[in-house]
Amino acid sequence: MAAKRKRKKKARQLSRFIPKVGNVYLRWTLRAVAAFFTVTIVWVLLLSFINPPITWLMIQRGFERKSEGKEWKITKQWVRYEDLSDNLKRAAIAGEDARFLTHWGFDREAIADAYQRNKDGGRLRGGSTISQQTAKNVFLWPKRSWLRKGFETYFTLLIELFWSKKRILEVYLNVIETGDGLYGAEAAAQYYYGKSAGSLTKRQAALLIAVLPNPRRWSPAKPTGFINRKANTIVRYMGYSEIP
Repeated sequence: MAAKRKRKKKARQLSRFIPKVGNVYLRWTLRAVAAFFTVTIVWVLLLSFINPPITWLMIQRGFERKSEGKEWKITKQWVRYEDLSDNLKRAAIAGEDARFLTHWGFDREAIADAYQRNKDGGRLRGGSTISQQTAKNVFLWPKRSWLRKGFETYFTLLIELFWSKKRILEVYLNVIETGDGLYGAEAAAQYYYGKSAGSLTKRQAALLIAVLPNPRRWSPAKPTGFINRKANTIVRYMGYSEIP
């Protein structure tokens, strides 16, 4: 009988302990979730007027260069939206995200088209908008994964909510990888054309955008036939591209 009473007593103690532990975990989980939302929202708000000093991709590329025996190289120079060539802004929208001004971060038509092309065995391509690419470049790491895609979706929604379209395009054109160790339009314009990003011609702007899928493989200064054709298409559509 004594043993039975002891077992009942332990069972009652355990039944009281489990909810307490559960409540502790629940409280800490809620605090962690609240902290995550607070930190990320403040981060996005700050970068709505503070220019990102560096990105994860820039750091990764720097270490990759060092591992290859090259010197550390991160060449970039921020240029305000007003000082960027309108040709470049139109080329970016024409070449990367035709519905940039009308969507809220995600282009369903482009996503559906990319899915169908990939399903049919065509050239693999994505449906990422300028907003998605900006969120990925500024806030996240380069390696693809479902986790990163989830965070990319979250940060895309945040920048669409808290940033203007002008700010999104400004940040995008200043942080994109434009060559080996080159980041942003100004570094690319100076390196390839010896001029500022504010004085690019239509053709020069289109070539800079045309190589963006792989700017370390292709060069706007020495375009391949494929890049020339792509740049020609971008120039043709630039006349229809409105800018913020």
